[in-house]
Amino acid sequence: MRSMHRFFALVLLVAFATVSGFSQKSDDEISGDLSNAHTRSTTVTPRGHLNGEGHARFGIFGIDSLANFNGQYFTDGFDSNGNANRHWYTNTAGNPPQLGGATVINAPIVPVSLDLLNFDGTLRFHYDVTPFVQPTLDSPVFAVANYSSSNVPTQFTDAVQRAEYNKSAKADWHTLLNPSVKTSRTIRVPRGKYAFSLLPGGVCCRYVLVNSDTFVNLLFPAALDSSTPIGAAELAGDITTKDISTFLFPNTFLYVGTTANCCILGFHSYDFEFGDASNGFAERRFVMNYSSWISPGIFGGGFADVTAHSHEIAETFNDPFVASDGIHNITPWWRSPNGNCQNNLEDGDVIESLVNAVYPITLPTGGHPFTYHPQNEALLQWFEFESPSSALGGAYSYPNTAVLTAPSAPQNAGCAP
Repeated sequence: MRSMHRFFALVLLVAFATVSGFSQKSDDEISGDLSNAHTRSTTVTPRGHLNGEGHARFGIFGIDSLANFNGQYFTDGFDSNGNANRHWYTNTAGNPPQLGGATVINAPIVPVSLDLLNFDGTLRFHYDVTPFVQPTLDSPVFAVANYSSSNVPTQFTDAVQRAEYNKSAKADWHTLLNPSVKTSRTIRVPRGKYAFSLLPGGVCCRYVLVNSDTFVNLLFPAALDSSTPIGAAELAGDITTKDISTFLFPNTFLYVGTTANCCILGFHSYDFEFGDASNGFAERRFVMNYSSWISPGIFGGGFADVTAHSHEIAETFNDPFVASDGIHNITPWWRSPNGNCQNNLEDGDVIESLVNAVYPITLPTGGHPFTYHPQNEALLQWFEFESPSSALGGAYSYPNTAVLTAPSAPQNAGCAP
């Protein structure tokens, strides 16, 4: 039996101000949408690997994972233990902007459907992810569009990175994703651990809510076998340690405890496997994200289609290993305009529930134009309390530079008064 370690940065947690946003028709069938929700974030503290890595310019030492580089900055703040600190470290996917050139990272998409089970284990509903795969491939996460940060059309997250590293990057510096669709997988969710809303005519499903603990246990392997989507994808070679892998779900949102504490729309993380002689016994890190496609009209605030996916990919670029060493991408405490108080470099969390959180982009999919809703992102300069900002145009957010017009005010530990 092989021990697995999973590290989570859970984001896009939508909490109901009241339970009036939906009504229960039965013990697990929901009527209505989730538009009365407001957004906030949560982070599950990483287990293990705390304070285990030093700083080196060209990435985290001693791991088998994707290309990554380190940086540093100086500003006054407080660390996770409340101690005054001035020296902070970053770790980013790709290669240093000063070197220029394009880094291409393979980006497998593993489509994951749901089998919703009866109490006796028989199939109640099957919810197929297939209709959402091609629109995801055609989205700004992977397809190119025009952005002010690039003199050639590029992908959404690369455009954000180029705005962020505008001062130091060579003109030809890019970090690009090479998507490919892998074998579809299915998770079987036991009754009592999910709720659902049906489409007209009683067809499954408009959306499904799954207990977060159950979901994590169904997604990640407890032992290296093919019983979970991540384990199966690793064993099949569909995902590797050099990739940024997406596990794509159909309108599948997570709740904590009860459905009143809904909804997590995505998270980014990595699955840990021990190395062996073939890789010099380096720890293997499979960088991944769970992201749900979001059909229109389920949530308010413009959250739709790839809002969650763009959020997770952008955060993966800026924090691929979710600050699991307790050093890289730990930031001074900050408070965002949406009220989040954190001390990690989660650039999507800063903006996720604001009225102008999304950045509509129209691209073709299925032979027709479609307006996608990727999320605007906070730039590194916002976390650094840098003024003026060295980002493109003095920005603190991108692509919509008007979302954040000033850095976070420095905070005491835990944002205490």
